Amino acid sequence: MHAITIRASGGPEVLDWTEVPDPRPGPGEVLVRVAATAVNRADVLQRQGRYPPPPGASEIPGLECSGTIIEVGEDVDGWQVGDQVCALLAGGGYAVQVVVPAPQLLPVPDGVGIVAAAALPEAACTVWATAVMSAGLRSGEVLLVHGAAGGIGTHAVQVGKALGATVAVTAGSAERLEQCRRLGADILVNYRDQDFVAELQRETGGAHVILDNMGASYLDRNLDALVTGGRLVIIGFQGGLTGELNIGTLMRKRAGIASLALRPQPVAEKGRIVAQVRKNLWPLVERGCVRPVVGRTIPLRQAADAHRGVEEGSAVGKVLLTA
Repeated sequence: MHAITIRASGGPEVLDWTEVPDPRPGPGEVLVRVAATAVNRADVLQRQGRYPPPPGASEIPGLECSGTIIEVGEDVDGWQVGDQVCALLAGGGYAVQVVVPAPQLLPVPDGVGIVAAAALPEAACTVWATAVMSAGLRSGEVLLVHGAAGGIGTHAVQVGKALGATVAVTAGSAERLEQCRRLGADILVNYRDQDFVAELQRETGGAHVILDNMGASYLDRNLDALVTGGRLVIIGFQGGLTGELNIGTLMRKRAGIASLALRPQPVAEKGRIVAQVRKNLWPLVERGCVRPVVGRTIPLRQAADAHRGVEEGSAVGKVLLTA
């Protein structure tokens, strides 16, 4: 089969369309013919040599996909050849075929096309595991989403609204903020010329839950933006890995800080998250309360162009690669 491989650490030009051995499913796995995959920030970091795959995972990038099951391994129940699925992956999505542990499979939701479904697994599992399972977001609370025009951000805005939260967002342009407003965002903050801490305090008194993709550079300000008993969940480190935290503020606010990286989690833990997503979030998707947001769709062999677009931040939502 053909897949995108990484020739060496570097820019988008190191992504090659290459012939590689056909994968075969083992016990507890299925083989999926890929319809589409999505470009995630982790793929960019892997290409740059900053985020290697976990032990045993495919060296081929790609953390999610959609497609059709074409082979079922031993000890797999509930799935059969011909099922249309989307899947959470540890790697391997940038390929014509990919092996998937059965616990990481989801059915393509009713009302969602098989290509668009590739935009769902990583965002859905990340947002549900962090904002809901970890931070316990409830109706009537305030959710602040940083980087809200991206793939995870656009999903988080919709989930927050569907759960009855007031949703505040940060983004870097009026156009991207307008897209967030159309998805349901209530409070719009342009981080280039507005202080999100001041805006949150003025509008709501602060956030109960913050979903943060920046890491170090926002650490102290996120804490300032929380209400008493608020919860900060860090899912990225675009703003650096090391920062200072005012422990006094943390204790005074009785705040909680958590973090999540899905990729290195064992299959059992990913399966637990996927099961919760299927039970609780998939009905919202099938009712149209939450939908995949696709900014661009590009042929898989042109993955380098897709990576350039993601790094430029030109698309709202997910950039998809069609196999």
